[in-house]
Amino acid sequence: MHVKPDALPFDLRALEIFLSVCETGAMASAARVLGLTQPAISQAIAELEARTGTVLFDRSVRPLGLTPAGGVMRQRAAALLSEARQIAPLLKEADRGKLSLIRVGLVDSLARALSVPTAEFLHTRAESVQVQSGFTAAHAGALLTRNLDLFIGADELSEVAGLQRFDLVSEPYILLVPEDVSPPANAAALRELASTVGLVRYSARSKTGIEIERHLRRLGLDIPAGYEFDTPFGVHGMVDMGGSFAVTTPLCLVEAPLENGGARAAPLPGPKLTRTMTLIARRQELGNLPRELARTCRDALEASALKRIRAMLPWLSDDLVCAR
Repeated sequence: MHVKPDALPFDLRALEIFLSVCETGAMASAARVLGLTQPAISQAIAELEARTGTVLFDRSVRPLGLTPAGGVMRQRAAALLSEARQIAPLLKEADRGKLSLIRVGLVDSLARALSVPTAEFLHTRAESVQVQSGFTAAHAGALLTRNLDLFIGADELSEVAGLQRFDLVSEPYILLVPEDVSPPANAAALRELASTVGLVRYSARSKTGIEIERHLRRLGLDIPAGYEFDTPFGVHGMVDMGGSFAVTTPLCLVEAPLENGGARAAPLPGPKLTRTMTLIARRQELGNLPRELARTCRDALEASALKRIRAMLPWLSDDLVCAR
């Protein structure tokens, strides 16, 4: 039997018949269980073996035994049928306006600000909600491989088609300097600061870390490696202890506040550097949910995080823009 290279070598009914023969140990017994004739069962198994190009049953023993290939098929077929049997209940849930599960990725620097508002909103639309924190790059990959349904972070997928994007907020990068150090007013002063005070970096695995390094290179700064952290907690904590400076963002400052009074925020010298946090989902899969979640996130940011930032750092209010 010739099968097109891109054609599936079986359908769900064939797998159901195969599993029934596995469980009963005989084609005649499987026929009785399924309400079919024995020739129909035999033909279905023969066709399945022909289409897969393998022998699935050892017919020399009674009850029928599985070949190694048959063992693999049984394991995979059971998983596929289990998933398939869940589709109808899931569709009924969706028809009633609620999904079974929604998985959302949330960049670390928004975890404090948006974890709870995001989970509360999604719980009104789904029976189960998973909020996963981490790097934007990891979430982008998980969205493309369907291990996430949407994510919130810096847009790393601008060239990928078939996605929806809803901007949430744009914010400038800022400096954190030791409390006893005068903030640099220009790139030359920043270069001098870098020569006397160590730089605490965000990890190069993060979008934030990559953007900061690009900015420093544009300013002609080649700062020796020192401390490097994945999250704002480590970066801000080191600066807060004194003796180091960092480039960060206002939302990161809300995520990991300064607690020791050893540092202060200041404008970042040189060309303006900003980042935009965006909600990204696959197009036409979740209806209006992504748009409504984006609105919920903007409202939550305005009511809490952005309000705190404007009170702490009034000099950057004009550069802190919530999308509408």
